[in-house]
Amino acid sequence: MQNFGMSMLWYWVCYIVVTCVGILHTIFNIFVLKMKPMDEHSMGEGYEKTKPWHPLYNIILFSLFGWLYMRGLADPTLKEALITGAIWAGITIVFDVFAWVIIKHPWSLTFKEFYVDYQPWITLIYLAIFAGPLVGYWCLGL
Repeated sequence: MQNFGMSMLWYWVCYIVVTCVGILHTIFNIFVLKMKPMDEHSMGEGYEKTKPWHPLYNIILFSLFGWLYMRGLADPTLKEALITGAIWAGITIVFDVFAWVIIKHPWSLTFKEFYVDYQPWITLIYLAIFAGPLVGYWCLGL
């Protein structure tokens, strides 16, 4: 990897932005569209209705941040984009299990809720994160 530090900077900024977009979308659904909020039985309609949008947030934002990373390299290559995508997806997979399953908070889920009930969205999200640097690399040539 040509610049691991910059890769991690762009990755973590994007991860935070994507998470904030999802939270803001949920808040919009609850307060503006008057959907049901989270309760003791579920994450609520406001959140559930955002799920199909999650892969879209991720492919758009991780592609943008992948482009920003690739644009900053002296020698952007397809190999670099593949390595970056694999690292970003791998970090997300590991981090998510801690952030959304193991560490308990109001928005945490069980293993089944996150990895089974959240299908196909979670798989599409991980694919989008992997593809982000590839799309960013491709956009350099446009």
